[in-house]
Amino acid sequence: MLTSSRYLEAPRRLRAFVRAHETNLVVLALLIGIIGGLVVAAMSALVEGLHVVLFNLEWGDRLSSQFRIEPLRAILVPSLGGLLLGVAFLLLSRWRPAREIDPIEANALHGGRMSFRGSLIVALQTVWSSGVGASVGLEAGYTQLASGLAASLGRAFHLRRGDQRIMVGCGAAAAIAGAFGAPLAGAFYAFELVIGGYTPASLTPVGVAAVSGYFVAHAFGELSLGVGVAPVGVVLGRDLVIACLLGIIAALVGIAIMRGVALCETLLSNSRLWPALRHALGGLMVGLLALVTPQVMSSGHGAVHFAGFVTIPLTVVAMMFALKIIASVVSLGTGFRGGLFFATLFLGALGGHLFAAGVDSILPGLKLNPNVYAIVGMSALSASVIGGPLTMSFIALESTGDLWLSTAVLVAVILSTLITRELFGYSFATWRLHLRGETIRSAADVGWLRDLTVRRLMRSDVSTVNVDMTIDEFREKFPLGSKTQVVAVDDAGRYAGLTLVADAHAVDIEAKHGLVDILHHRDVVLYPAMNVQEAIAVFDQAEAESFVVVESGEEWRPIGILSEAHAMRRYAEESEQRRREAIGHI
Repeated sequence: MLTSSRYLEAPRRLRAFVRAHETNLVVLALLIGIIGGLVVAAMSALVEGLHVVLFNLEWGDRLSSQFRIEPLRAILVPSLGGLLLGVAFLLLSRWRPAREIDPIEANALHGGRMSFRGSLIVALQTVWSSGVGASVGLEAGYTQLASGLAASLGRAFHLRRGDQRIMVGCGAAAAIAGAFGAPLAGAFYAFELVIGGYTPASLTPVGVAAVSGYFVAHAFGELSLGVGVAPVGVVLGRDLVIACLLGIIAALVGIAIMRGVALCETLLSNSRLWPALRHALGGLMVGLLALVTPQVMSSGHGAVHFAGFVTIPLTVVAMMFALKIIASVVSLGTGFRGGLFFATLFLGALGGHLFAAGVDSILPGLKLNPNVYAIVGMSALSASVIGGPLTMSFIALESTGDLWLSTAVLVAVILSTLITRELFGYSFATWRLHLRGETIRSAADVGWLRDLTVRRLMRSDVSTVNVDMTIDEFREKFPLGSKTQVVAVDDAGRYAGLTLVADAHAVDIEAKHGLVDILHHRDVVLYPAMNVQEAIAVFDQAEAESFVVVESGEEWRPIGILSEAHAMRRYAEESEQRRREAIGHI
């Protein structure tokens, strides 16, 4: 949802100064990075506080790292918490009927415009969902609120479209860098997933935001993954082959998880269950699973400690893997707010450990290090679900500090991403947008294409004549040179065809003939909601130079004319403007 209310504005002179100097964007990025780090620290503290109060934990303990949770709390807290969240959704839908947009959608379709109020609501819903134990990650709330604040700051300075999109990316970079203790991963998260590509213009501000977000978040507490493995040494050809196999398996599991969430949502939407009870049902199911293993609750951030996997029986690891998938699918499918970033890291680590054990059982001479393949697995599965192969590679590199291990990780995530795009075509975020009717597959800016509509491009000064007019009458009303083309309509004002004035004055046309004999494009028209690409495609297919624009519906009332030359020129101008923004020249 884009807010239509008034927003704060910086003084005019300050706005002009910031817009005139690219260096000033770096200052804004630094401020956004600080804000992003504070967002991560504040939301993490709120969730931890909810866990302490609702689950009777000690301050500093993590819910997903507990060996046991009181059965009554495990069932009642997520169930009642889900019910309260469902009721809140119903009340909120009356106040704000339109859904909120996330940073990826904002940058792809809306030029980086986001609602601060809506972002705050999403962040609070995410905090509550994770706080009551639902199996969702906080990263969606982190990036939503940090990017929403960044977008508001950009609007306050009336930034250009390209700069506004970069500010949204800065907010996401700061949030991810602070959450995972990985500035490089945060920066590339912004490049790959939020901005939609790396550009020279975005390098410095995004990098500054990521680094500052990292230091601010870690000033309040250690939030890293806590990954620790011994040096791997030189990666051999066999390691790359094994990593490729793990990448393929991770892609298939990732696709299954994403389709599982969609299937759960579809089944519930087709049921007659009261919407608020859907969240309660999801909470109840998560609570029941938590009675078996508490690691299914919340994001799983506290459970991602690889050193402990070696001592856990494989049957227990397999059970945790299966139940965590079910808990994540059910939580998101029943409507809890959150993401899958943390969950897929945890699931990938479990899956990598199981994979190493399985390979060792078949080829015992390999003696694979389960911690190593836990890291490869977490990166490959996250790359499949979240997207961003370089982001996941840098998380592994910054968490372990092992460059050779990152080589195997890179191979796995590239193959996982490739297979996911080939077989499925979407990441989790863009898949959910696809289910809502959108067709975007990344945050690359396509919003300007949607803004460049036929209605904006057409000429509205349309000359019309009745289709029953004779050629002689037409010649008298429109002599040569007076007009180029005239729109013919019937008695009801419905479009009947396009008449060229030159055709009416041709020497081989008898004056007694009717206008209907020289009409063009009777059945081919443009609609005002079409974008420029769709209009150009119609021009190409019909091999025409001009088309009439009619109102959508059965009346076909003409409202304008658009020429192919004008559409092509405006398309070229806008494309060049986007190219100049990408390389940092305005």
